[in-house]
Amino acid sequence: MPTNESLLATPEGFTEWNPFKGPLKNIEPWNFQLLAALMVVVTSLSIAENFIVILVTVKFKQLRQPLNYIIVNLSVADFLVSVIGGTISIATNSKGYFYLGSWACVLEGFAVTFFGIVALWSLSVLAFERYIVICRPLGNLRLQGKHSASAIIFVWVFSFVWTIPPTMGWSSYTTSKIGTTCEPNWYSGETRDHTYIITFLTTCFIFPLLVIFVSYGKLMRKLRKVSDTQGRLGSTRKPEKEVTRMVVIMILAFLICWTPYAAFSILVTAYPTIDLDPRLAAIPAFFAKTASMYNPVIYVYMNKQFRRCLYQMFHLNDPDAKESNINPTSERGVLTHNNNGGEMLAIATHITSSAVTNREEEQSSCNSFAPVAENKVYPM
Repeated sequence: MPTNESLLATPEGFTEWNPFKGPLKNIEPWNFQLLAALMVVVTSLSIAENFIVILVTVKFKQLRQPLNYIIVNLSVADFLVSVIGGTISIATNSKGYFYLGSWACVLEGFAVTFFGIVALWSLSVLAFERYIVICRPLGNLRLQGKHSASAIIFVWVFSFVWTIPPTMGWSSYTTSKIGTTCEPNWYSGETRDHTYIITFLTTCFIFPLLVIFVSYGKLMRKLRKVSDTQGRLGSTRKPEKEVTRMVVIMILAFLICWTPYAAFSILVTAYPTIDLDPRLAAIPAFFAKTASMYNPVIYVYMNKQFRRCLYQMFHLNDPDAKESNINPTSERGVLTHNNNGGEMLAIATHITSSAVTNREEEQSSCNSFAPVAENKVYPM
């Protein structure tokens, strides 16, 4: 296991401090207890929410569609980062130091970094998929299962390749200033650590962000070009817009959580000797860990069909189904009232009744968004 002298770096005024032997003496115990309590809330919510997303998708085969695979992949990464990184963080903060030892430090540092990068690259894939569907640079290409599988394999392999080196000697995973969490060695001034950090930030943060920004930049430009025909395309493009809006909000939530930590990492990499209060230095890392509990909430809130399956699984009343049944029923009543017998009445009633039945069957079967299920491409 690679060692690093920065593991024994001490705050000003202390000549010896080992984060694996005891807590910092200039930080009162209530600070660690507060962090532990916050991590209990974040970890519990994240594990429960992401597990429900995975469970609902597995239970209802209609949700197992290509785009949903990427979203479930994101939930798996968030679930694992909470199970491993969250539980270790709760344990260490409850004691005030990393009493579990250096092996747990390496495990937490690797897990949080690895699964965090998997989540970011999953969001990049979602952004790129929205660009392909809306802007059609490759023609009428539809996202299929094999495309999703290839993207997921790429995300996990690529993330693993760039997060495993610190466990093998190229840089290291080390304790943070506060001593209860572990991360890549941002604080070292050695060349091998700097080269890894620069490479890591470029491939695992800047590059996926470029994919996201370029994809949505082109997408927004395309949507502005067709704004004149919005009336004609409004109804057909609405499902695609709903999915796109959901992905945008998921990306924004992730960036809000992780950008402060990325900025902090760049700062301490550029100025390794910077003197920061350990409690202040711990805020960006703990704030980044809250990202894992937001995506399931966004997904459930903005995906009506997934929400319908969730209600069905827990045997709850579905308010969306009741609301969507009002218009078809009214339509059938009007047709029956306006046609006084005869063959046309029978045909009209039969057609409308069939439409109502089909809609009710669709609701009970928990189909996902039409563009998610079939990835239909509408003409621009």
